[in-house]
Amino acid sequence: MDLIDAESRVVDDHHQAIKLWLRLLACTTRVENVIRQRLRSEFGTTLPRFDLMAQLDREPAGLSMGELSARMMVTGGNVTGIVDQLESEGLVAREDHPSDRRAFIVRLTPAGRRQFRRMAAVHEAWIVELFDGWSASQKSQVHGLLATLKQHLAALETPTAPRSKRKESA
Repeated sequence: MDLIDAESRVVDDHHQAIKLWLRLLACTTRVENVIRQRLRSEFGTTLPRFDLMAQLDREPAGLSMGELSARMMVTGGNVTGIVDQLESEGLVAREDHPSDRRAFIVRLTPAGRRQFRRMAAVHEAWIVELFDGWSASQKSQVHGLLATLKQHLAALETPTAPRSKRKESA
């Protein structure tokens, strides 16, 4: 089987939604793998480290460890490990939280901000390159379609009656 298009093994009688889901997943995985490899080879870093620094770059006042964990959708232990590494390299600083003695605020250091901005500029060029296979119009169209899907998914996440009960009442 051709590894480039492995999700195409779905047969014609499978639901179109399954085919679409597998294609989106395959494309996302391929893009992410390229970015991971390039971050490792160009900057000696990982995608989770880059993501954490990106969150801190957006919030110059810093973020608590809990906020970082929620934004990155990972456990507090994962965030602690990454912060420990970045702190030992002088790229982030951990300070006591002003209103919660049990918590810390994490900020990029000036060196961390400079390093992140260098990586972010290169990262942006990689993303542009990876999506160059589409015209501007195609990118806009896909963006709009995915926005509609995202809204639909958000509506499904709203706290309401369980799905089976919603169907019964319809």
